[in-house]
Amino acid sequence: MSEASGVRLGASALRWWLLSALVIALDLGSKAWLSASLPYGRPVEVIPGFFNLLLLHNTGAAFSFLAEHAGWQRWLFAVIAVVAVAALSVWLTRTTLHERFTRAAIALIIGGAIGNLFDRVVHGYVIDFLSFHWQQLYYYPAFNIADTAITLGAIGLIVTSLFSGRRSKAGEAHE
Repeated sequence: MSEASGVRLGASALRWWLLSALVIALDLGSKAWLSASLPYGRPVEVIPGFFNLLLLHNTGAAFSFLAEHAGWQRWLFAVIAVVAVAALSVWLTRTTLHERFTRAAIALIIGGAIGNLFDRVVHGYVIDFLSFHWQQLYYYPAFNIADTAITLGAIGLIVTSLFSGRRSKAGEAHE
């Protein structure tokens, strides 16, 4: 790799690190603002029968997995997040310039993982506040911007892997 292409790669990677930083800023900023503004555990109706702001503290993982345990899960999930961020960071730096969708997906996951990692290490829990429901019949577990970024990034990686598989098969058929 020439010095010029290395500079281009570094400049290109910067955009994805900035996307991760944007996710972190939006996540932590929204959590700080809503933690100071919302009463804990009392829903504030935004769209009747569909969406509330609801400040909750989640000591577990997704869907409050392991939340009822004595606190060791805080560090388990923190270690998992650090390992995931490290692995995804390596993956991000090794992707090609043409893999924009993959790079964006990885950057979203990194930003979301760091946002929730910050909460877990500093507070001992993750701050959730987005609560969707259908009337009084079904409530989806509360989540936050970091969770949204992680989910969108994971969906992005699944989509890119599905389409890259099709592209590979199409390329083999033409050979």
